[in-house]
Amino acid sequence: MNAITRTEFDFSGQTSKYVGKVRDVYFIADKYLVMVATDRISAFDVVLPKGIPYKGQVLNRIASSFLDRTSDIVQNWKIASPDPMVTVGYQCEPLPIEMIVRGYLTGSSWRTYKSGERMICGIHIPEGMKEHQKFEHPIITPTTKAEIGEHDQDISKEEIISRGLVSREDYEELERISLALYKRGCEIAASRGLILVDTKYEFGKKDGEICLIDEIHTPDSSRYFYADSYKELFDKGEQQRQLSKEFVREWLMENGFSGQPGQVVPKMTPERVGIISDRYIELYEKLTGKEFCKESYDGIYERMEENIKNMLARLPL
Repeated sequence: MNAITRTEFDFSGQTSKYVGKVRDVYFIADKYLVMVATDRISAFDVVLPKGIPYKGQVLNRIASSFLDRTSDIVQNWKIASPDPMVTVGYQCEPLPIEMIVRGYLTGSSWRTYKSGERMICGIHIPEGMKEHQKFEHPIITPTTKAEIGEHDQDISKEEIISRGLVSREDYEELERISLALYKRGCEIAASRGLILVDTKYEFGKKDGEICLIDEIHTPDSSRYFYADSYKELFDKGEQQRQLSKEFVREWLMENGFSGQPGQVVPKMTPERVGIISDRYIELYEKLTGKEFCKESYDGIYERMEENIKNMLARLPL
């Protein structure tokens, strides 16, 4: 199966290139950036050895749609998406934290809670909670932004402020914006029969103002449960039906990999790759209500390059 795991473009005005866990980012004239959502997949802050067909298209299309549907809450970096795998936008100065909003005790927060911890990022979690239980109010558990190959680190609000990562005024504004974005995401998910369980947001500054950057509400940055079966499964203490990347993490952990030194990523067979691809497409269709159109991989590099160049030619440099 085809998958795009690397791009090598050279655009007019290009000043640098950054290769993230999933995205290749091209910086143009110190004003714009071209973000290519590749088919790479990461888990536990490790890029897995095989790409997932159509994953980049899924991520880019969902993120592009949600950027448009939340632009009334906070300005964002997007200018346009000239290709199914590409978004072009403004270059912002990234803030060195990620804002993770959790509506339910699940995933890494549940693993921490199950180990006996009752404080997560400076927030007290009540005794007696169960896996996948809804919090009385959504909580924010920020992390530092890690370099490639390193793990994000949990951090509290007060530590962020005391270390000068962002000012108190900016952090409190980030809290307000993040909760508003999460609320909007929950409303959209509910209209599609889903629960937005948790998600992360990244921010930067453009002309001194806070700006939403990167992706939003994708299966890589968010976790969704099916609403119609949530209560029954929770009452039975069974695992939730979910649409997110968590199923990849669970498969890795079942096969002895959680990103720790010395551990080896289990073999990704064509069947496993196909299952992961199908799950990403399922989430796209469930979340958007639209049939996923599989853009051909034939001539994909030439197509992307032409679409990007045509877009950049319309921007003032």
